[in-house]
Amino acid sequence: MSLVDAQKATIIAEFQSHSTDTGSPEVQVAILTKRINHLVEHLKFHKKDNHSRRGLLLMVGQRKRLLNYVSKKDPKRYQTIVEKLALRK
Repeated sequence: MSLVDAQKATIIAEFQSHSTDTGSPEVQVAILTKRINHLVEHLKFHKKDNHSRRGLLLMVGQRKRLLNYVSKKDPKRYQTIVEKLALRK
C-alpha cells in the first residue's frame, strides 16, 4: 500500500523534530505504523493473501528494529513515540 501524499505529509508534520525532518526514526516508525494498520485491515478480509502477509511481517520487523535503535539512543524519545502511537499495551 502506498500512502497518499497528503496522509504522509500529515504524519510527517506530527512527528518531525524540525521543519526539514522527514527521515528521523520517529517519522519512519509513524509511517510504518500507518501502513501496518492498513495492511492488517486488508488481511482481515483476504485471509489467504500470503504475499501481503509477508510484506506485513517485513514491515513489523523494520519497525521493531527502528524502535530498538531509538530505545538504545534515547529512552525518553522511545517512550514518547510509543505513547503517541499506542504501540505497547
